[in-house]
Amino acid sequence: MRESLLEQRLVREVKRIGGIAAKWTSPGNGGVPDRIVILPGGQTVYVEMKAPGKQLTPLQERWRAILIGMGHRHYKLDSVESINKFIADVSP
Repeated sequence: MRESLLEQRLVREVKRIGGIAAKWTSPGNGGVPDRIVILPGGQTVYVEMKAPGKQLTPLQERWRAILIGMGHRHYKLDSVESINKFIADVSP
């Protein structure tokens, strides 16, 4: 499945549980995660979407390490199964 279709599914599933999966762009800060997922109860999670089997780039890995080091949650999603697991992990 293409990355764009997976991203559409993520947006739909996050909305179904009452959240928002906002697209994140940060000029001058390459490698930031694709989506900021804002959930009920004050949860904010960072998500990098990838085509099936694709790995994070070194710059994306750097951002992942920074965010996790600051206590945030970061997910790499590259399949329907990973989206389903993500939704199960973050659902109220």
